[in-house]
This record gives sequence, C-alpha cells and structure tokens, in this order.
Amino acid sequence: MTEQQTPQQSGGLSQELVGRTFALAEPYLVGREHIRDFAQSVFATNPIHTDVDTARAAGYLDLVAPATYLAVLQHRVLEVLMHDPQFDVELKNIVHGDQRFTFDRPVVAGDEIRAELEVSGLRSLGGRGTMVQATTTYTDANGDAIATSNATLVVGGGN
Repeated sequence: MTEQQTPQQSGGLSQELVGRTFALAEPYLVGREHIRDFAQSVFATNPIHTDVDTARAAGYLDLVAPATYLAVLQHRVLEVLMHDPQFDVELKNIVHGDQRFTFDRPVVAGDEIRAELEVSGLRSLGGRGTMVQATTTYTDANGDAIATSNATLVVGGGN
C-alpha cells in the first residue's frame, strides 16, 4: 500500500480486500457434453475434445477440455467476489483487462474442480477507477493443482 492510499480506499474499493479469498461452494464436475459444447463454441477442432477413443489413444483418461475452458469456472468464482458486500461494484463498471492461465495438467472429463480466487492486489487509477488483480487456483478432488489464472479487472470510476 502506498502513502497516497489509506487502508480503506483504492479508487473506491477497500484495500482490506487484498489477501481475501473467495471459493466456489462445491466442486464443479466437468462433463463430456460440457467439453464438447465448449469446444464447438470456441472452434476447437482437435478430436481429443470430442472423441473419447481419440483422447484415450493420445494418453488421456477422457475428453480433454480446450485451454480456455477454465474461464467457465473463473466466471463463477468472480460472481462470488462480486456478491461480497466489500466489493461494492456494479458489473456495468467492470472491464476484464487481462487473463492468463498456467497449467499443471489438462482438464479432462470427470474432473471435480475446486476454484479459489484471491484478490492479490488493488491499484488506484486516480479518478478513473481501480485495477483489481485476482489469482485463482484450480485443484482436483485430491487437492492436486490443475492450473492457476491471473486476471486483471478494471473497475471504472463510477463504482
């Protein structure tokens, strides 16, 4: 935190949000049809996304989700953050500025994924708003890492 920012504010959001975590209430079960539908919607044509035999022949346990599939869970865990009273921002004032995923392994059908988002930073943009840094970890039913995402949300000054 800089001297210009009090503990209570960074462009209208409380610095007390930094370090807080928000998680999905229950694991998300990845289904074959979810993967097939998502692959079709993002024009992912590799048959490991749609054909179980091809995925298994390639060494996977089941269908493999396209790399951007975790955006589905990212959206859900962001909703948890947005419903927190300390995050007093309307959706219309948020722009998704950046999203990066680092994978430990691919997501496959049958995975039960837990997602936990941590607000890792807030930076005031003066009167123009706030940049919110969020780091989300995705783990499987055994607690093993699947991926980590880092996102930047730009909250407009109208919050």
